[in-house]
Amino acid sequence: MTTSIGKPIFAAIAASLALLGVYFGALSLVSGWDFTREQFLTYRYFVLALAAGFGIQVGLFVYLKALVQGARKQGVVLATSGTASTAAMISCCTHYLANVAPIIGAAGLVAFAAQYQVELVWVGLAFNAAGIVFIASRVIQATKEHAKCVVVS
Repeated sequence: MTTSIGKPIFAAIAASLALLGVYFGALSLVSGWDFTREQFLTYRYFVLALAAGFGIQVGLFVYLKALVQGARKQGVVLATSGTASTAAMISCCTHYLANVAPIIGAAGLVAFAAQYQVELVWVGLAFNAAGIVFIASRVIQATKEHAKCVVVS
């Protein structure tokens, strides 16, 4: 029995596009389309890398789930690194939320995110890489276990 690669690829592309949709949607709502486009052009390599990394994780997870049912631990890693990716992308420009967040505590958080936006993106990329390595190792392990069960005719 072989696992189809089409569904994981579709899931990876859909997840990447969904994450980009969150990025463009959130930033456009807060600061408008022109600013969003400018920020994307400035940080496009970070944004696209985060989206691609998240998509790869989702694709690997879907593939792993097709190989082995009950991949609960991998789902937690996917959720954690996906959240980190989304937060890193959004934090890239959250300092502009100060215009709509008059609460002092929120302004402090926004100032922190603005000051460390590139560092936060690197943290998101690190979570992405760790998630990919973790899920890929589980895919390799599951593939080896699956191969032991296959009876060669």
